[in-house]
Amino acid sequence: MTANTKADAVSTQDTQNFPPTVDRDALFIEELRADPSYAEIYLQTALEDIYEEGGVSAFLTALRRVVEARGGVGEISRRSGLARQNIYRALSNEGNPTIKTLTEITRAAGIRLTPNRP
Repeated sequence: MTANTKADAVSTQDTQNFPPTVDRDALFIEELRADPSYAEIYLQTALEDIYEEGGVSAFLTALRRVVEARGGVGEISRRSGLARQNIYRALSNEGNPTIKTLTEITRAAGIRLTPNRP
């Protein structure tokens, strides 16, 4: 058996013994899509934790997931008038969106960010 044949046999064997991979992010977005109130709670929780270490990045990730659940970046771009590239950039882990951009994105997604009063 040649090295390539052996590698092909191992590769085939590996795929037969393991279940297909699951895109957990896609499943989570489906959950957010199915339950809009859960999506709002999820986003509100991320907003409450924004001052924690990594909180801004976590909030932007949460908002990006909710945007995907509410029609995707293309739909939010159409509703808000913001360019798709601007939305992608704003909601990236290194994003630094202005309050105006956040307002336009959340308005287009039908989300209202509300402060939590202790």
